[in-house]
Amino acid sequence: MHRIISLIHIYPFIASLGSFLIGWVFMPKVIEIAKKRNFVVKPNKRTSHQGAVPNIGGIDIFISFFLTVFIFSFQAVSQVQFIILGVFIILIVGFVDDLIDIKPKWKLIGEILSAFFLIVLADVKLTNFHGFMGVYHVSMEMSYFVSFFVFLVIINALNLIDGVDGLASGLGGLYCLFFGWYFYLTNHIELSISAFSMLGSLAVFFIYNVFGSKRKIFMGDSGSLLLGFLITLFVFQFCEMNINPSFDQQYYISAAPAFSICLLSIPLFDTLRVFITRIKKGVTPFRPDKNHIHHLLLKVGLKHKQVTFVLLAVTIVFVGLGIMGRNWWNGFLIVVALALASILTLILWRIVDFKNSSK
Repeated sequence: MHRIISLIHIYPFIASLGSFLIGWVFMPKVIEIAKKRNFVVKPNKRTSHQGAVPNIGGIDIFISFFLTVFIFSFQAVSQVQFIILGVFIILIVGFVDDLIDIKPKWKLIGEILSAFFLIVLADVKLTNFHGFMGVYHVSMEMSYFVSFFVFLVIINALNLIDGVDGLASGLGGLYCLFFGWYFYLTNHIELSISAFSMLGSLAVFFIYNVFGSKRKIFMGDSGSLLLGFLITLFVFQFCEMNINPSFDQQYYISAAPAFSICLLSIPLFDTLRVFITRIKKGVTPFRPDKNHIHHLLLKVGLKHKQVTFVLLAVTIVFVGLGIMGRNWWNGFLIVVALALASILTLILWRIVDFKNSSK
């Protein structure tokens, strides 16, 4: 066992295999329990599936992720107890919401409590703007405010993008693949193991969610909120390690915040666009509708799988933009990313309008 652990610390991507195998073993049991306990979602006006489908895929993701990190990176687990408590809180919030659909304010309170453990107690937060708007190091008060804000934005953006099969898990897999590889290259091995472990866990869910029929399962809020928590953790660590890098300069990214926005472009821009649209209509930005990017692609005539793979491809394009502009001024890279996202969305709207007019 010691040799396996040593090998994984040399090649962290092997952790993906460990979490995948654990998730694959536990998933049938999770589905069985969900059906017996009626932890399912039935077809309604906002869904397109048939029959009652289990909606606690996040539980399997958590089990496989946590067990893998615990087994292969126990020392790190023992040192980050506050982060683990934050993970448990966000998992419980999501699980309860999946069961009884709690009010947005109580869900928000749970998210803030989870963020408190990560940002305040574990001291994982943003402390530097990397020159954005001419600002570098910020005060402790501003650091807490911005960190809480970014946490809530990312976690809810990933929650809202979970609308078609495989989208949230596919995007999350791409994010974890990037962070896992980047943390490996910069010699942050424990973080790399965590990212690759999450990648393996998401891969199991993706297979069941996208290609499953009788054994199909949804991620649920327990999964999307857990994913949002971990991606936020990775973003914070990614930005902080690029302030005064102690690793090889060829991997230094001076525009780390803007690069993070490029990486998370699909959920972040879509949430911003949808919220602005709802406010303009005079309704609460948290009111569900069918105006998300995946809904527009469905209106064009694409199937769920096609929508997912199109948005994964677009994400890769934005990652390419981030890599190309990794050492640009943060503000300029953000403007370029927003401009590209706006152009692509405008083109999509034109296609939707054409489709509707030709009916």
